[in-house]
Amino acid sequence: MALSKPKPKRLYQVWKGSNRFCCGGRMIFGPDVGSLFLSTLLIGVPALVFCSQVLKKIERHDPCLGYPVLAVALAITILDLVFLFMTSGRDPGIVPRNLKPPDSEDGLDATTPSMEWVNGRTPHLKLPRTKDVLVNGHSVRVKFCDTCLLYRPPRASHCSICNNCVQRFDHHCPWVGQCIGIRNYRFFFLFILFSTFLCIYVFVFSWINILEQKNEDTLRKTLSREVLSVILIVYCFIAVWFVGGLTVFHSYLICTNQTTYENFRYRYDKNENPHNRGMLANIKKIFFSKMPPSLNNFRELVVEEDHSEDRPITPTAGGNVTSSKERIIDIEMTSKLGEDARNLTLPEILQNLDYTDIDDDMKRKDSDMKGLMKAITLIELCLQLFHHSCW
Repeated sequence: MALSKPKPKRLYQVWKGSNRFCCGGRMIFGPDVGSLFLSTLLIGVPALVFCSQVLKKIERHDPCLGYPVLAVALAITILDLVFLFMTSGRDPGIVPRNLKPPDSEDGLDATTPSMEWVNGRTPHLKLPRTKDVLVNGHSVRVKFCDTCLLYRPPRASHCSICNNCVQRFDHHCPWVGQCIGIRNYRFFFLFILFSTFLCIYVFVFSWINILEQKNEDTLRKTLSREVLSVILIVYCFIAVWFVGGLTVFHSYLICTNQTTYENFRYRYDKNENPHNRGMLANIKKIFFSKMPPSLNNFRELVVEEDHSEDRPITPTAGGNVTSSKERIIDIEMTSKLGEDARNLTLPEILQNLDYTDIDDDMKRKDSDMKGLMKAITLIELCLQLFHHSCW
């Protein structure tokens, strides 16, 4: 009976990362998407309370000033929420994974001498842990990702939360539940910018409302009567330090063409930033350049690969993991020697064994898995031969 072929599935249905998808793969979120709803409430609830306060003032006072205040508040709130969802619900710039490691020739042609090597799934495949690439005439070192099986592009990094390599990785934002990368950074900045505007706007007009009421009564009575305005003032005063500080910090990063990841690692304190092209050019690149297309089509039909083939490779120091074929050969040789051992004494058998490979492995500073497997095989062989010679 012929085996049935696996049924093709959408790419988002067999995605190896920790992302969550919506609308049939058209929207992609991070694993902590629940924080998106929390952020929506933190923005929407105070804004609705403020708008309700404005509506009450419109009914009792001249509506000519109240309606523009209400319209601006609604516009800022809607834009802020739109930028929030555009940041959280799109591909931040995920680099597609490789199904197998790159060819060893690609790794050995690297110009960076590396004492640390990566073992591939194929026996005897050695790849350098890092290699150098040229960016705007500057040499930049890139690292090999054990999970995605690729050399990360310059400025890319692997997010441990989303389990993806992201182009121009800035950080993973818990408030939007998504990585911030090359395809959603401008929306993230606009989100925190409009959040700052909204906090200042509500703060100022809440104070104006209290000061207007103060003319009719004392300040203490006014504050006791306008409880919602007092709560909005305190809330916005606390929030503006957070979102305002983020806005100022990311304005500096944009002007110098840095990422949060690079800045926190002091990447350009001693070395020149190869991506910096001047303040105006950096701002133009972030806000007025064409958005790069996604490298993944999450709705394309793919055949699901064997999950055992997608395990991360284990970094070692110059050795290879023993393959299943080599283990079978070792077992067959052990059985063969065990049958012939009845005609030999134990000292003769031990003298005929080849200890060269084991000696070389034991001399290495970091013994690899292959040396350990050979040592275990030798011990089992000696015990088996001793058993046969005794009988």
